[in-house]
Amino acid sequence: MLRKDFIKSISILGAASYFSNSLAYATDISSNPVKIKKGLGYYMIKEELSVLDKFKLVKDLGFDGIEFNSPLEIPIQELLNAREKTGIEIPSTVNKDHWGKPLSDPDPAVRNFTIESVAKSLQQTKELGGDTVLVVPGVVSDTVSYKTAYDNALDSIKRLIPHAEKTGIKIGIENVWNNLILSPVEAKEFLDKINHPLVGWYFDLGNILRYGWPEHWLEILGDKVFKLHVKEFSKKIMNEQGLGKGFGVELTEGDVNWSKVMKTINDIDYKGEYMTLEVGSGDRIFLKKVSEQLDRIIQMKL
Repeated sequence: MLRKDFIKSISILGAASYFSNSLAYATDISSNPVKIKKGLGYYMIKEELSVLDKFKLVKDLGFDGIEFNSPLEIPIQELLNAREKTGIEIPSTVNKDHWGKPLSDPDPAVRNFTIESVAKSLQQTKELGGDTVLVVPGVVSDTVSYKTAYDNALDSIKRLIPHAEKTGIKIGIENVWNNLILSPVEAKEFLDKINHPLVGWYFDLGNILRYGWPEHWLEILGDKVFKLHVKEFSKKIMNEQGLGKGFGVELTEGDVNWSKVMKTINDIDYKGEYMTLEVGSGDRIFLKKVSEQLDRIIQMKL
C-alpha cells in the first residue's frame, strides 16, 4: 500500500472510531435517564380553595404529586377523592411529631409517643397510595448528648421496622439541622447498622449545604436514597445574615450545583421518582414560578 493510501485509510478509521465513540458517549449520558416527577408540600399552597380545587391547581401547574404532614388533619377519604378526580399522587408524608418529640429523647415515654405517631403515618401513607414517610431520627442539644441521641435514634428506628414491614411503606430518614449524623459516611454507617430494605434516606438537597455538598451524599448513599427534597441555599447569605437566611435565594441562584446534582441522581439510578419542593409558600403566581424553576433543574439531567 502506498504511504498516502495508508495515511488515508488510517484517517478514515480514526474518524469512524471518533464518531463511534462520540455516539456511544452521547448515548451513555442521555439514554435511560432516571424518571423524575415533580412534587410540592401541601403547606406551600396559599390559595383560599377547597382540597379538591388545590389538587386541580397543582395539576394545572404541572406537578405530579403533593406531600402531606402526618398523622393527617384532613380526612383520608377527602384526599383520596381529590387524588382520583385529578390524578395527582400522594407519594409521601412527613411525620409531624419527630421534631418536637424526638425519637432520640432521653424520656422513653416521649420516644414511645413518636414511634406510635410514625406507625400511624406509615399506615395512612399506605392508604393514600404513597410509599415513604419522612422521619427525623433524632436531635442533639446542649441537654441531649450525641451518644444518647444516636443510640436512642437507632433503637427507635429499629422498633419501627415491624410497622414498616406490616404496611410495606419505607422510612426515609432526613438530614436536617438536628446536629446528628453530619456526614454521608456516618449516614451510610447508620443505615448499615439497621440493615433493612425499608429504611433509607429522604435526602434534602438544600439542607446539606451547611455541612457539605449534596452530590457527595448522593454518591455514598446510592440506592438508599428513597426520596428527594428540593431547596436552594446560599452560603454567602448565611455567613452575612445568619444561618436560616441562607434559604432566602431563588432556585438555581444559590450554591447547589444543580448540573452535578442531576448527573449524580442519574448515576445512582435514583428510583424514588419524586423531587419535591420545600421552598416557602404562596399563591398561583408563586407556585407557577417554582414549578418552572424545578422544570429547568430537571432538564439539566439531559
